[in-house]
Amino acid sequence: MRLVEHPLPGPLSAHLAQPPAEAISLVWLGQAGFVVDGGGHRVVIDPYLSDSLSKKYQGTRFPHARLMPAPVAPEGITHVTAVLATHAHTDHLDPGTLPALLGANPGALLVAPASATDVARARAGISQDRLRPIEAGERLAICPGLEVVATRAAHELLEQDAQGRHRFLGLAIRVARATIFHSGDTIPFEGQVEEVRALGADLALLPVNGRDEMRRANGIPGNLTVEEAVTLARAAGVPSVIAHHFGLFDFNTVPRATVEAAGSAVTDPHLAAARTGAIYRLEQEAT
Repeated sequence: MRLVEHPLPGPLSAHLAQPPAEAISLVWLGQAGFVVDGGGHRVVIDPYLSDSLSKKYQGTRFPHARLMPAPVAPEGITHVTAVLATHAHTDHLDPGTLPALLGANPGALLVAPASATDVARARAGISQDRLRPIEAGERLAICPGLEVVATRAAHELLEQDAQGRHRFLGLAIRVARATIFHSGDTIPFEGQVEEVRALGADLALLPVNGRDEMRRANGIPGNLTVEEAVTLARAAGVPSVIAHHFGLFDFNTVPRATVEAAGSAVTDPHLAAARTGAIYRLEQEAT
């Protein structure tokens, strides 16, 4: 399969008001958030569509003011089968997004790390029967034709709770005969390439805002650089990457031009810089 970028034919809200099609497509919600359609299912990953963090950190050194507006309201995403959270940081498991999103989709399930079940329920405002915990190494059948597989992730560290459950996960969606891997927030770690290669992913969604001593000293965990994302995908045999987790907070980003330049310079893997106003499709290679 090859990744092809097209302009959205209209507003994102109009697109997300329509039922998902059989073919695979993705749209970016900003930061680490994506909507994945395929096989008649719609999966939302790590949506941050509020100003929760700017309210939390108002008046501090890092006020978390948005550099880009939320491209759609949470309740504007409908026909959702499942919402996935890779970890419990607010820009991935957002109390300002999840109640409205899950309220607009009363049949949708929330998949979250087993280490974060209590906080996931509290932030989403849902009953226990709508929550599906998952741990690294597990496979979870959401419904016929839709499966989620969890890997480890290292948001600077491979952290575990007192029960040995991983705090940070990567989540792979298997739908419509394709596998789409969202690494969650991560840096390189031993065994990562082997875990990702075993997924046989057609597409990887990788964070590229990097890390540095200033952020580390202020308790801001980092992510892959663009170069590390390319190296991971190449080593794991993933043919296409959408680079994300940039352009939202001024203290925790890289210039879009840097990501786009890398995409222009690299052909293996194919690297696209995530943008709103675009729809990404996985299409069969011509034979």
